[in-house]
Amino acid sequence: MPLEAMAAENGGLDAFRLSAPKDIATTLRRLQDASVLVNLNAPHGSVYTTSLWTADADRGALSFAADASDPQLQAVLESDEAVVVAYLDNVKIQFDVGNLVLVRGARSCALTTTYPREVFRFQRRDSFRVRPLLRDAPLARLQHPAIPDMTLALRILDLSVGGCALLLPQDVPMLEPGVLITRVQLELDATTRFETGLRLHHVTSIHSESSGVRLGCEMVRLSQEAERTLQRHVDQTQKRRRVMGLK
Repeated sequence: MPLEAMAAENGGLDAFRLSAPKDIATTLRRLQDASVLVNLNAPHGSVYTTSLWTADADRGALSFAADASDPQLQAVLESDEAVVVAYLDNVKIQFDVGNLVLVRGARSCALTTTYPREVFRFQRRDSFRVRPLLRDAPLARLQHPAIPDMTLALRILDLSVGGCALLLPQDVPMLEPGVLITRVQLELDATTRFETGLRLHHVTSIHSESSGVRLGCEMVRLSQEAERTLQRHVDQTQKRRRVMGLK
């Protein structure tokens, strides 16, 4: 949601704004230390996905990893400004940057920008999320939106009545944030299956034995019957995890 719309809905943005230098530095350090994937959104709609390399408050500069050959990066550079969006757990981090410059090195490139004067933290208002039990082995079956002939069966990492997170293996071509994936078959257990659309909102790196990235998706065009089925499954999974002493 644009900041103007968020402000109108909530009577201002003060409750979400971080302006103290220490708070901004802490947030940027978390993005950097966890190698969180961030999206640089240009005003004309182009999006470049990268990660934060350095944050130097004294110099007033940030640097992001950059692939000089990526056409999305070139499209963002043409705007000279961008909105940075990333997710830390269930909190959306957003801030503006400007003066985008591509710095070429002998072995790598970096995208330098201005250091933010303020950062916004928006707590996600999703429904209660649960992590499926391993024995259920829930999957999402879909066609890769950029490669129609490629059928994917992605593991569901967590689930709510409003969305889900999927594990995209490292060897599968990346999906771009913002894409709408139609006709996704969710197989939650042996008897719970339904179809939905998924809107990909964010991509986050995963640091674990399972190499790949986490795809944060919103369910769209979900029928009332499927929504009721999903709500029952979420409730039952929550109860089962409590009985088993799992979080």
